[in-house]
Amino acid sequence: MSNNRVLWLSPDDPPDRFPPISAALHEPDGLLAAGGDLSTERLLFAYRNGIFPWYDQGQPLLWWSPDPRCVFMPGDFHISRRLQRELRQSSAEIRINTAFSEVIRACAGPRRSEQGTWITTDMIKAYEVLHKSGWAHSVEVWQSDELTGGLYGLCIGKAFFGESMFSRKSNASKLSLNYLADRLSAGDLELLDGQVVSGHLLSLGARILPRSEFLDRLKTACDPAVAFGHWPTTL
Repeated sequence: MSNNRVLWLSPDDPPDRFPPISAALHEPDGLLAAGGDLSTERLLFAYRNGIFPWYDQGQPLLWWSPDPRCVFMPGDFHISRRLQRELRQSSAEIRINTAFSEVIRACAGPRRSEQGTWITTDMIKAYEVLHKSGWAHSVEVWQSDELTGGLYGLCIGKAFFGESMFSRKSNASKLSLNYLADRLSAGDLELLDGQVVSGHLLSLGARILPRSEFLDRLKTACDPAVAFGHWPTTL
């Protein structure tokens, strides 16, 4: 493969038919391959190897492995004292996997700062299959039996791959992220992948890892490659 072209995958290609990560483009950062499908087997192989799908409606399926990577490790997450007080005083309840389809559709909804969504109908269907098979999960924030925020992603071993968050009330998505930070501190997780570097995640304590270091950490965190068991549902 040349340094300015990506490999085109066929849906009939085996799940591991990806080029070496080192072949990912520098511009756009991390673009590795196009095509293929969103089968459970291909998605699980991709995430375990630092690859994820990200594309807009009307585009071909695109696969990415950016360098560097934005991640949370145990102890990284931090919030202001004011927000800490709000969390302690909050009447919100954290629930896990009780409304996955509602969460992913809320994440796919329109945002004031964006046009359209990258969470396409095909993506929703694929991640609902992952959810039913025990790999994709939702962390939900409920207040008076109203879903006010949350996030969804994949968990393989002790690595959680965050996909998207939403809030219907102030700081609701931070509550769901704080929950995962607690799981990092408790040892249930070793790594929370935020994928693409963003100012928002960095402001909450995320660190930037070179892709090579991220992949090394992923090998340990995803071994054994099992779905997580029961997590407590407390703030």
